[in-house]
Amino acid sequence: MMLKTEDAFTGRMFDAINGMLLDMLAAIARKDYDDRRRRQAQGIATAKAEGRMRGRPEDTERNDAIIAMLRKGQSWNTILRATNCSRSTVAKLAKRPE
Repeated sequence: MMLKTEDAFTGRMFDAINGMLLDMLAAIARKDYDDRRRRQAQGIATAKAEGRMRGRPEDTERNDAIIAMLRKGQSWNTILRATNCSRSTVAKLAKRPE
């Protein structure tokens, strides 16, 4: 504290004001955070609606190779080592209808 007071009342007042200022700054920061998240979500939705945001394209060559290995009956661990992909990718492709 920059101000040292001898009066107990004044000290309690400064503590209350400091607490109020911190609460107010925290509320402003939270509102700013929520506003930025909302605006970002709106921008992403607009970009998707306009076709500017399509996501990463599927690696069809790799996925076809994984499906072929699954049909041959190779184990998942063999497929993982051969294609250097994740286990969830193999699981997703194994669930695809033929």
